[in-house]
Parts: sequence; structure tokens; C-alpha cells
Amino acid sequence: MHKSGFVNIVGNPNVGKSTLMNALVGERISIITSKAQTTRHRILGIVNGDDFQIVYSDTPGVLKPNYRLQESMRKFSNSALIDADVLLYVTDVYDSSEKNADFVEKVTETPAHLLLIINKIDLIDQTKLESLVEKWKQLLPKAEIIPVSATERFNVAMLFDRIKNLLPESPPFFEKDQLTDKPARFFVNEIIREKILMNYDKEIPYAVEVVVEQFKEEDKIIRINAVINVERESQKGIVIGHGGKSLKKVGMEARKDLEAFFEKKIFLELFVKVEKDWRNKDMKLRGFGYTLD
Repeated sequence: MHKSGFVNIVGNPNVGKSTLMNALVGERISIITSKAQTTRHRILGIVNGDDFQIVYSDTPGVLKPNYRLQESMRKFSNSALIDADVLLYVTDVYDSSEKNADFVEKVTETPAHLLLIINKIDLIDQTKLESLVEKWKQLLPKAEIIPVSATERFNVAMLFDRIKNLLPESPPFFEKDQLTDKPARFFVNEIIREKILMNYDKEIPYAVEVVVEQFKEEDKIIRINAVINVERESQKGIVIGHGGKSLKKVGMEARKDLEAFFEKKIFLELFVKVEKDWRNKDMKLRGFGYTLD
């Protein structure tokens, strides 16, 4: 008997969805920073065994859209409620159930097996955890509640086993050696964007979209040219920095992570380009791989 299924991970920003997905997959699939809106796409991470295949799906944090890019991000979250065999609604010990209550209402209607994951439990005591469990029991009575710490890997193995048990009988959906549905260029974009999120403040990380223009793999090296798109000329100056210092730092940090990711030497060239107001332009967003319809 072979089991396969889609396990979709949803929840508010910064509750640890990407950290949990990486822990469950056992690979660094999703980028992780302390900033909201780090995840912009729906990213699959595939775990294979002899008799099972789990297709995890990380989604952007649920938010009320202020511009077209965020509308696309919300669509990824909404679609995850529909096509799951197992739905993981991730909250944490600081999260508010009132935040995006309309989305929680939709979660109650999911036909999938619903697991409510309380993350970061290493940061509170048992009494506080028990009151959180009671609160979520009232809000999502059909959910099975599992407390975890994704960073400390506490209860992650138990959660993995529980997910495996809930999978329906099915042949695999993907090749057994496949780790994700995304091409190599996607992970180049994401790793560069992660370094931008970590190195710049305020609006800069949210006004940036990275596009790989060249990805040339040779025997011993991968040559990559990538463009960092910003919305305004002033942002371009900040990203480059005095004498190109800031951009050089991003490039060095990204190259180091890319070499670890691809296990190969990387030659990385970064360029900065102004694409005015790209977050609200449908044509640009589609070109960057966002779904708007």
C-alpha cells in the first residue's frame, strides 16, 4: 500500500510556518527571516519514503492586502484551504486569534484533516500552554492540537508521523527523487531576497523583487546574473550603498549560501534596476510569477 497527499501550511505572518516546513522536509526549502511577508509564493517541499510521499506546501502569511502583490499572496493562502488532504494551521504563543479572524473562519470549513500547530512552545510555561490549547479548542473544535517548537525540533518527529498516518492511499504525485516543484532559478531569487530582507530596513525589502537573467551551469561552477528590481530611484541608491558597499555585502552573503545550496562554486553578478510601482502592475507581477486571476 502506498500513501500520498498534500499537506498545506497556513497561518499569520511570523508564526514559524517556513521554519516548520523546513524541519518537516529536512531541507532548507523556504527562506526564513524575522520580517513579515518573507514568503511570497506557495512553495512545495516533497518528502519520499518507500511507501509514502508527502507534498508539503508553504504559503505566505495571511494578511489584508494593501496592493496587488499582497492580493496574489492572499490568493496562495486561500487556495491552500481547498486542495489539502491535511491542513496545518500554524499559530504561536504570541499570535492573536482575532488577527485575520475571517481566515480562521474559512479554516473551520476545510474538508481536510485539520491539525492546529502551536509553535514556539519553548518560550512559555506549561500553564500558559494549557490555556492556549483551551482557547484554540473553542475556536477550532474539529482540530487536533499539537504543540511544537520548530526551531528546537520538539514534537516535529511526532507531527511528521501523525501526518503520515493521515495520508490517503494514492500513488505518488511527483517523481520519487524530486524535492520541490520549483526550478533552480527560483531558489537563487529567494536566497538573494533573503539577504536583502536581512540587510535593509523599512520599505526596501518589500519593494524588491529579484529576477535571474542568466543561470549557466558548467562542470565546476555556476555563473549567475541576477537583477534586483526596486520601485524608486532613491531605493536603488540605498540598495547599492556608498561605493557599492551594500550590494557587495548582499552578493557575498548570497554567494556563500548558494554554494552551500548547490554544492558548487558560484560566480554571482548583481545589478539593480528601477521598475516603477511594480507591486501594483499586473503585467509586471505576472512576469515575476505571481497569480492574479
